Amino acid sequence: MKFLLFLTFLLTFAFTSYSNGTKPDDQKPKLIVGIVIDQMRFDYLTRYWNHYGEDGFKKLVREGHHFTNTHFNYVPTYTGPGHASIYSGTTPAVHGIISNNWYDRNQKRVVYVTEDPKVTGVGTTTSAGKMSPRPMITTTISDELRIASNMRSKVIGVALKDRGAILPAGHSANAAYWYEGASGNWVSSSWYFDQLPEWTNTFNRQKRAAELMKEPWKTLKPADRYVESTADDTPYEDLFPNETKPVFPHDFPKNSPGNLDLIKYHPAGNTITKEFALAAMKGEKLGEDEFTDLLAISFSTPDYVGHQFGTHAIEIQDIYLRLDLEIADMIKQIESAAGKENVLFFLTADHAAIPNPLFLRDRKVPAGIFNISRVQDSLSNYLSTTYGAGKWVLALEDDHVYLDHELIRKNNLKADELYRDVARLLMGFEGVAYTLTLSDLISSEFNWGIRSMVQKGYYPKRSGDVVIILEPGLIEYKTKGTTHGSAYTYDTHVPLIFYGKNIKSSTTVRHIDITDIAPTLSQILGIQPPNGTTGKVIGELFGE
Repeated sequence: MKFLLFLTFLLTFAFTSYSNGTKPDDQKPKLIVGIVIDQMRFDYLTRYWNHYGEDGFKKLVREGHHFTNTHFNYVPTYTGPGHASIYSGTTPAVHGIISNNWYDRNQKRVVYVTEDPKVTGVGTTTSAGKMSPRPMITTTISDELRIASNMRSKVIGVALKDRGAILPAGHSANAAYWYEGASGNWVSSSWYFDQLPEWTNTFNRQKRAAELMKEPWKTLKPADRYVESTADDTPYEDLFPNETKPVFPHDFPKNSPGNLDLIKYHPAGNTITKEFALAAMKGEKLGEDEFTDLLAISFSTPDYVGHQFGTHAIEIQDIYLRLDLEIADMIKQIESAAGKENVLFFLTADHAAIPNPLFLRDRKVPAGIFNISRVQDSLSNYLSTTYGAGKWVLALEDDHVYLDHELIRKNNLKADELYRDVARLLMGFEGVAYTLTLSDLISSEFNWGIRSMVQKGYYPKRSGDVVIILEPGLIEYKTKGTTHGSAYTYDTHVPLIFYGKNIKSSTTVRHIDITDIAPTLSQILGIQPPNGTTGKVIGELFGE
């Protein structure tokens, strides 16, 4: 019966397509452009709306399908897991990218999300090039597109951050490129090829980073028009090197001459990302044949600026007003090159961010800084006093407590009981909302709430033995700037817009999970979803 229903569906689809004079392939875009903005809160769209031009964010919202209630459905909300989840259609519990860093029990050290000692840098001789997608254990929509086309579709990933380029591009990509601050060049690794394509060398020879960093960062508009932001000089903002106040103009050429790594904190970081992405499109001839190509772009600069200044600074508003212009220019150039009728864009973010806790407290909102080092010291002392001398805590990384399994066995202790004891102790610290043990997470299934989000972010081979969940408003960070990582809406609520080929202007307020993006793209392309997909197809894009 199921087979007959499936056959009926195929015949109906085929009849509908051919009766309209089109083949199924005619409905596919020639180019998909994925835009991920690092640390973009949803309310940056609405808060700065009156300042945006007509051809950037406003164009996407008005002419595209705008999803106003899109959230990450797991913790931690960081860059690595965020990019992996967007493109794999699943959560860290399945794709394995549990954070930007985690403790590796085999290597007995904390490892970085895309580090790979088996590859060598291309375009660099430094460790910046020793990166690959090897740690990700599922496919991405990028991989499935390559496989479905018998490797004839092209996939390119571009970001200042290596993880922002590598994870979206997937395992089978033609290339991923990221920025090396020491040289000001775009680099890659031997995972993809042995030498940079000539178009990349041509771009690097232009020394665009040095050129773009010649001018101080001044506000795009007069500062007194930024009424949606706090004053220019507040105690919530951090200083750049050799500054005495966190105020405009930020004179990088004067204060840090020749420091090309600082482009990450400058509007020019978005400019050079856009320019390199467009150069990749032209150099690789993306969207020029019958096989759908994918260009995955991640704008990293908003994250650097957000960490430096927080979510309500003039700097963050200025970054978004300028990014709006970059996106408008990029859309115009891509549509001109590939044909407006041939391109599908989607825009989202890898996580959001909380306002600076001191900013919140000054407005009588519960918030603060959680001292995780004090917790680790107290826990280590307690375990040594209770169970005997030893280094019981191997690491406390991103609120995951990694205990020494060999020491537990050596002392003939029951691991589950020790985990519960640790969990009870941690619950005694002010600011800790919940604790969950490895036993809790692998023996039970949580269907809703924060515990469910912890479980979706938990991969036993890489995660810790006890997980700490803080109360709302608390962060583990310095007192200036801000960060992200929690299960609360200030970190999970992000934009999502589809715009371009076959997308009608509409708005959806229904809750959408970030993991729904990849299976939706698979449906559009008529290919298999990524092999670990747990997200669902967004029916509203198909008239449902």
